[in-house]
Amino acid sequence: MILDQAADIVARDGVSAVTMERICREADISKSLFYTYFDGLTELLRELLLREFKTLRRQQIAATERSKTFEELVRNVTHVYLNYISERGLIIERLQADSTVTSLIDPTYYGRDVVIDNLAPMVTKLFGLPNQIARATIDISFGLPAAAGEFLLRGEMEKQEVEDLAVSMIIGTFLRVRNDYVSKVQTLPFD
Repeated sequence: MILDQAADIVARDGVSAVTMERICREADISKSLFYTYFDGLTELLRELLLREFKTLRRQQIAATERSKTFEELVRNVTHVYLNYISERGLIIERLQADSTVTSLIDPTYYGRDVVIDNLAPMVTKLFGLPNQIARATIDISFGLPAAAGEFLLRGEMEKQEVEDLAVSMIIGTFLRVRNDYVSKVQTLPFD
């Protein structure tokens, strides 16, 4: 209940709006009950970030396991992310932006590095890219779903349209990088 209340405040008003007093007032609990579960506000926010990461990653892993093609993988993971943003807002992004919240959390456990390590061999094989180029392309493309999530929250397009656009942009990125890489390393057929 305490984490849920903190999540609601972060989603509505941002991390800076979260205070112990506000959480206690809105959750209708005492400060002593708050301290029964958390040593302070920073610990609460770290626990909230970990909970949100675990929830999202669990859903994304399940989406990945349902995928048979690269397009399905991109679509399924993007769909999960946009659904999460629709339901929860930018909680993870807001919490990650606060260095006091992220200072004691291993950023690679729930972050990009694990995903990049798992996807790089697949992208290398599918697109014929060197591992370093595949890793960089995956890492940079992570920004597209986040940008799509922010755009979605502005309400300028329907969720399906935003998803379709994000998927096209992600897949297009890999195709363009492959084409550019091939054109730069392929030698001309002179006789």
